[in-house]
Order: sequence, then structure tokens, then C-alpha cells
Amino acid sequence: MTYDVYVFDLDGTLTDPVEGITKSYQYAAAAFGIKTELADLRHFIGPPIRECFKELGFTDDNVEQGVEKFREYLSTTGLYQNAVYPDLPATLARLKAEGKVLALATNKITPFAQRILEHFNLAQYFSTVSGDEPDGSLSKDGKAEIIRIALAGIGAKKAVMLGDRKHDISGANAVGIDSIGVLWGYGSREELTEAGATHIIECADEIFAI
Repeated sequence: MTYDVYVFDLDGTLTDPVEGITKSYQYAAAAFGIKTELADLRHFIGPPIRECFKELGFTDDNVEQGVEKFREYLSTTGLYQNAVYPDLPATLARLKAEGKVLALATNKITPFAQRILEHFNLAQYFSTVSGDEPDGSLSKDGKAEIIRIALAGIGAKKAVMLGDRKHDISGANAVGIDSIGVLWGYGSREELTEAGATHIIECADEIFAI
């Protein structure tokens, strides 16, 4: 299969944000008297933020306050408690050199995603960056709308979505494009298979074999 457009997820696909995200949730939870262990927050990497706060016990009345506290920590510290997966810069460079169009689709709000790409010198590879709105309106029904926005204006080209969680795969399915589930992030092979991934890979080099 030949693809012209590669839409990448951010957290767990391009970068490993485990320290920054878990500490942001812990910081927000502590502000409301909720004690958490960082290891128990790892599965919050990928899903929409409001879903995660409700799992922590937040209600409709205070979930937005939780999101605000989360972003308070993330914006100043957590964004940079992050690491690019070692093989990804070379992979992005090769795809771009081969004439592929690269886009980003993430549940992070767009300004945060742009800051991460710029900080880690990855912005140069992406034609467009699509993230959620601050109020979560784009991710309320999954990731499909964020992916649609990422693809808007690119034209009628064969696209594929790459991500490590079921939300990436189901979003791609809803938009009608293929998907590549990646196993170096935070989703399991079982999760990606059940979500309906077109392909599943264990390392970045396998992108080129597909």
C-alpha cells in the first residue's frame, strides 16, 4: 500500500510524555485533595482529558477546574518533561524527503502541540498541526474531527493515521482512512487490533515496509 499523507498522533507516537502528563494529572488531582500515584496515571496518555478526570472522580461541576489546573502545570513544566522516541526524527525526515505530506492530529490543544514540536525541532516536518479546542469540543465524540481538520486542504490523497491508542484507530476508521497502530507507545496489540487497525508495527522502520 502506498500512502501520500501520514497523519501522526503526538503523545505515545512521536514523543514519550509520561513524566509530564502524569505529573500534570497528579498536580491537578492534589489541588482537589485527591491522592494519586504516578504509575496509576500512565493509562491517561492518549484519551481525551475530560474522560480521564471523570475517571479520577471529578464531576461535571469541577472537571473544567481540573483541566485548568492540569494545564497550569503542563504549560510551564510538563510540556518539556517529554522525550522524542529515538527513531522518529530520522523517520520523519525520510518520509518528507520522499515527498510525503506529514500532518499532526492530537488531543492536546493546538498551541501546546506546536510548542512541543518546536521545542524538539520536529515542526519542520509537518505541513499542518491539528489539536483540540480548549473546551474539548473537537474530541467530545472521539478523534475523528481532529483528523478531518488535519486532512483539510491537503487534497484527495491517500492518507494513513499513525497512533498508539484505540482513539487514533477509531478516529481513522470514522474518517475513512487506513491506520497504523504503533507498539512503542501506550496501547497494546490487543487494544489496537480490537479497534480495527489496518496495520500494526513494532518499530518505526516498518512504516517503509508497508
